[in-house]
Amino acid sequence: MEQLTAEFGGSRRVGTGVGPVLEKFQDVTRIAVLRGGGLGDLVFAIPAMSALKAAYPGATLTLLGTPVHKALIDATTSPVNEVCVLPFAEGVRPGQEATEELDTFFDAMRERGFDLAVQLHGGGRYSNPFLLRLGARHTVGTRTADAASLERTVPYLYYQHEPLRALEVAGLAGAFPIDLEARLAPAPGLACPAVVMDDGGTGPLVVVHPGATDPRRRWPVARFAELAAACAADGFRVVVIGDESEQELAGEVAEQAASAHVRSLAGDLDMGGLVALLARAAVVVGNDSGPRHLAQALGVPTVGVFWAGNVINAGALGRSLHRIHASWVTACPSCGIDVTQVGWTAPRCPHDDSAVADVSVRDVYEDVRSLAATELPKEDA
Repeated sequence: MEQLTAEFGGSRRVGTGVGPVLEKFQDVTRIAVLRGGGLGDLVFAIPAMSALKAAYPGATLTLLGTPVHKALIDATTSPVNEVCVLPFAEGVRPGQEATEELDTFFDAMRERGFDLAVQLHGGGRYSNPFLLRLGARHTVGTRTADAASLERTVPYLYYQHEPLRALEVAGLAGAFPIDLEARLAPAPGLACPAVVMDDGGTGPLVVVHPGATDPRRRWPVARFAELAAACAADGFRVVVIGDESEQELAGEVAEQAASAHVRSLAGDLDMGGLVALLARAAVVVGNDSGPRHLAQALGVPTVGVFWAGNVINAGALGRSLHRIHASWVTACPSCGIDVTQVGWTAPRCPHDDSAVADVSVRDVYEDVRSLAATELPKEDA
């Protein structure tokens, strides 16, 4: 297998951020950033986009993302100027590809005349050829051994903190880090859902998200329900959230909690409502999932239930406002396959057993109480 080294495109190194910071490109006025995936994937890319905007303050930054990304950017203040929704394309946005739609998309993108295109979407097997079709003057990104080369690339190795990986890529474009983790704020005028404001409760608001894209990352329903019941018994108001696909899951948590102070809003919130709700919470509890990452970006204290491998890639860096409970499972409970071997080339057994079931409810609840009792200092205006 080819031994990858960083490709610097002949540029000088001018400093160090997460990795080498190279000379900036000249005359950059339009930047495209490719980042597909879900809510958390976008949150991971925010620090790199903030760095790029600081390095090229006069440039327009266009995110090539998904519909959920567009909804989040519309509901927050961020470094993104505009979002162009990606067409369905293998390895970039799952769905039925249409050649005509792809051709139309790339024709429109090339007409924009991007000066710099940045690939923050995985190892590049599919995303690097996609990026090259944009026709940008300069390209940077990550790369596995089997991926097409860009002008400047960082070797892609699976186990790396995702926001720091993206910042390392931004460094190759001449951008020094501004923040190590995402910072977002609700867009002006967002209102908390009326059902939360009118529930008559006065206790701190705890928001719980029991979902995760990979079922193995989900803390069992019974654990979430026990936690929600304990919070309600202690005077907290508890709201269980999720998208339409998670309504049944969230409903089970609320039902098993069996408290008038625990309710499910899964499937009832648009992105603006979700952002407003999370921003109002005293604490957000979740798995390694988009809503927990979003809450962290909004500056809300969080308690996360993580499989140990995901802590490396997605765990919060600090512990003043964010607590992590990690499960150290290394083998599938059903078949014993090594679950630490992950990525495109690793085998995935058919079992969906929770890898985080051994995390203690008591330990999670102690952190919820601790964080809810912490009065956050106000940021300077």
